[in-house]
Amino acid sequence: MKPIITISGTPGSGKSTIAKALVEKYKAKRVYGGAMWRQIAKDRSMTLMELQKKMINNSEVDIEVDKKATKETYKLAKDNIVIAEGRPLYHFIPESIKIFIKVDVTEGAKRIWLSMQKEENRKARNEANVNSLEELIEKTEQRKTSNINRYTKFYGIDHTDESQYDFVLDTTDMNIQQATQKVIDFIDNKLK
Repeated sequence: MKPIITISGTPGSGKSTIAKALVEKYKAKRVYGGAMWRQIAKDRSMTLMELQKKMINNSEVDIEVDKKATKETYKLAKDNIVIAEGRPLYHFIPESIKIFIKVDVTEGAKRIWLSMQKEENRKARNEANVNSLEELIEKTEQRKTSNINRYTKFYGIDHTDESQYDFVLDTTDMNIQQATQKVIDFIDNKLK
């Protein structure tokens, strides 16, 4: 089996951008749990936040997405390095190189807000309907809390417990190129 790199973290930290860069760098395959969640939300005519609120006491979507992402990751890892992006995937793929990317909530919301100013990004992200940065900061904090509560309830884990990861990076005060390089340096060293 080829190496598997799991990426978890907080909203707006740069997880997806870093994951895409890793796919390119290592000629890897990508499994993206967030896209699966967003598609389920769209299929139900809901925003991502609305779906997460509805599922707070129902593990159906979490289990469906996490099983599907884990299965797909192992299947692809037979022949490829895999970048598996999803908050609890480090738990389901314990032999993976576990990366946690974090950012201050306000900075993360600012990044999401900036991205949402482009219509195609707003549609792709399917975030909560918000009219201001302040409202997005509040929704981002709610989303972070909802994620912690769901994973604790359904799986008995706190994905924000940094002791579970091989590498933790705070991107609050760095640009995406700096953050990506730090992750690549760590992975290169691990793969030696």
